[in-house]
Parts: sequence; C-alpha cells; structure tokens
Amino acid sequence: MPLNLPNLITWLRIILIPLMIGVFYLPEDWLSVSGKNVVACAIFVVAALSDWLDGYLARALDQTSAFGAFLDPVADKLVVAAALIMLVQLARVEPVVALIIIGREIAISALREWMASIGKSKSVAVAFVGKIKTVSQMVAIPLLLYHEDLFDAISTQWLGTILIYLAAVLTVISMLVYLRRALPHARG
Repeated sequence: MPLNLPNLITWLRIILIPLMIGVFYLPEDWLSVSGKNVVACAIFVVAALSDWLDGYLARALDQTSAFGAFLDPVADKLVVAAALIMLVQLARVEPVVALIIIGREIAISALREWMASIGKSKSVAVAFVGKIKTVSQMVAIPLLLYHEDLFDAISTQWLGTILIYLAAVLTVISMLVYLRRALPHARG
C-alpha cells in the first residue's frame, strides 16, 4: 500500500465518515439541531471535494497506484452509503431510495470486479448517465443534510428530495446500461 498524498486524502475521506454520523449523536446542549445539520453537510462537502482532489493530485504528481484506484471508489461508496443511511434515520430520505442507490453500487462494483476478472473491464467503464446520477446525488445529499431553507425561500429538503429521486431513477437506468454491456460476456 503506497502511502502518498492522494492515498492519504482518500483515507481522510473514510475517517470523515464516523465524524459526519457522530455529529447527529451529540447532545443538543453541545450543538443545536441546526448546527448538527451544518457540520454534517460541511463534512460531506469536504469528503466530496477530497474525492476530486485526490484524483487530481494522483495524476498531477504521477502518484497513481493500483491500491489508490481500488480505495478511491470504495471510499466514495462508503461516504454516500453512510450519508444515505443517516438520512433514512433522520426521515429525510425514503428507505427504498437509499436501498436502490446503495444496492446498485454494490451490484455494479461486483459486476465491474467480475468483468475485470475476465479481461473486459472497459465494457463497464463509467457511462454518461452514471456521471449525471453521481452529480445528482452529490448535490442532493448535502442539501438533505443541511435541511435548512436557503435565503428563507428555497427548501433544501424539497430540492434535495427531487434530486435524490432523480438520482434513484438514474441509478436504475445506469445499472441497466451496465448490465446490458455485460450481458454478451455472461453468455460465453
């Protein structure tokens, strides 16, 4: 396991998960509900931005590694899954939405692993619909964690809910795209 700056940033993203969740378990005399929302949202945003940063640094510093390529998507999925589970606990996301998104991530990870084992990993490279899904969920989750109106006019719960439902629909569509790409290789 190479210990370089990009991998350390990826590990930081994983370390942020219990902090993001733990904020909601602090006593209210330590941190108000509104404060918990702001801190959890900020932690998630830092984690999301660190995903971009570690990839950028790995390429810029020529510090890409097989371990980093493995750990980075695992960290991403853990952060999203933890946030979704917390949002279900807070009754801000429907359990079925979280199940669809988390279930798809597990299924597609397994599919990619299998396709790599048969030398066909390029067949399940990230599709455009998958990128739109990721953007939708990465905007929705901080909105739902923040859970306060923006400028006293925009309900982050409403906007986040719309975006997380869009992400769930795109999740199903992108999974079907990946399965369709993999199907010819399953017959052989």
